[in-house]
Amino acid sequence: MVRDDRLYKLLGVKPDASDNDLKKAYRKLALKLHPDKNPDAGDEFKEVSHAYEVLSDPEKRRLYDQFGEEGLNGGGGMGGMDPQDLFSQLFGGGGGFFGGGGRGRPSGPRKGKDLVHRIKVSLEDLYKGKTSKLALQKHVICGKCKGKGGKEGAVKTCQSCKGQGVKIVLRQLGPMVQQIQQPCNDCNGEGEIINAKDRCKDCNGKKVINERKVLEVFIDRGMKDGQTITFAGEADQAPGIEPGDVIIVIEEKPHEVFKRKGDDLFAEVEIDLLTALAGGAFSLPHLDERAVLVRIHPGEVIKPGSIKVIPDQGMPSYRHHEMGDLVVQINVKFPDSLDPAALAPLENILPPRPDLPTYPPNVHVDEVEMTDASERRTKSGLGGSGGFGDDAMDTDEEGGAGPQVQCANS
Repeated sequence: MVRDDRLYKLLGVKPDASDNDLKKAYRKLALKLHPDKNPDAGDEFKEVSHAYEVLSDPEKRRLYDQFGEEGLNGGGGMGGMDPQDLFSQLFGGGGGFFGGGGRGRPSGPRKGKDLVHRIKVSLEDLYKGKTSKLALQKHVICGKCKGKGGKEGAVKTCQSCKGQGVKIVLRQLGPMVQQIQQPCNDCNGEGEIINAKDRCKDCNGKKVINERKVLEVFIDRGMKDGQTITFAGEADQAPGIEPGDVIIVIEEKPHEVFKRKGDDLFAEVEIDLLTALAGGAFSLPHLDERAVLVRIHPGEVIKPGSIKVIPDQGMPSYRHHEMGDLVVQINVKFPDSLDPAALAPLENILPPRPDLPTYPPNVHVDEVEMTDASERRTKSGLGGSGGFGDDAMDTDEEGGAGPQVQCANS
């Protein structure tokens, strides 16, 4: 006697039906109810497929006969295999009913995991291009046993788990029964059993062996941080599984001179005051064993912090190799002091000084002297080696009573 016969009734068979009877009944109903042929019978097709999935599995059928649907998945529910996958297993899947695309799923081998490897690449190599060799260890199918794990006929399907590698175990939780899936102890979750004496001596029955593989990674000019290079099918091999890909991810290393934004390069250079005012030149080492020489024409005044563009001296674009621009920020280094006797020519060359502001008669003007802040510490703690540092600012913020310092541009 069975506790619940609803699933048997869905298939139109008796509780003592054989596996062959179940298969015949399901094939007949599936062909009739499949959504490709009968779009309005989608729910009924799912119910029938669920019934066959349970009753065609000896362990699930035993649980169902003993505990009813409450014994499945700890309390029922459709769950389990996709009805389309179940249908594909019986009918070959992938082609639909009448030669069209159908809803069947591809029945090819499952694809293995991809192997992702990150490599750090200098900006010089991304500018010029480079070919690197990458060595990796991966699993390959054993050549001696051809992935069988042992002698011909020595590999047996585990009868305990029916080759699934897992078992369904029941756990009583009060009035409820919970169904737990765990690896099969008899075959260690492999679904197959090989006697120790019959195992392949090269792979020890594991079907795969380790192999060192060297890949040549071509870094094309203009490639960017985060870009990937794919080696199709070069990941671990396993019997019945399509190997995954080896994916190389580029990580751009920081450069001490240049910063990259798209195909443009950015850099800071420092020139002396005479060059900034009277012309001259500065040079900048580039990324390909050369330097660029930039001339500043006499009469062209370079202000501190000026931003200039040098066309076509940036990064090459990926594939097309069209050159970006080099953007430079020019900082001007001022002399620490000047000889007062030599300043007279500057009076004639430079624009005249602006007039001092005038004040109302009631405003008294004090003439004062200033010193370098590095030579003296102020009463508030500023100056000395610390200057306007973070510690001084933190003190003002925390105390709340210190003087508020505000910089003004004159």
